[in-house]
Amino acid sequence: MSNQEIEEITLRDDMIRLGQLLKLASLVEDGVEAAELIKGGLVKVNGEIDDRRGRQLHNGDTVTVNGRTVRISAPAAP
Repeated sequence: MSNQEIEEITLRDDMIRLGQLLKLASLVEDGVEAAELIKGGLVKVNGEIDDRRGRQLHNGDTVTVNGRTVRISAPAAP
């Protein structure tokens, strides 16, 4: 296991789709690049390759692509 740093991404809502997260976290430049990486098996969700661009991500999920990992944080309770 590597000692890579995990970036926290705080959501406005309780859920975000995988393709949207890749753009929000600046892991890709656009939706086309996101789709290509996902389809190519280059994106891991919680350590497992996931090829579903519409995969729903929730609090605590991690996404890794190109050696960068981000973790989803739920919005703060009002």
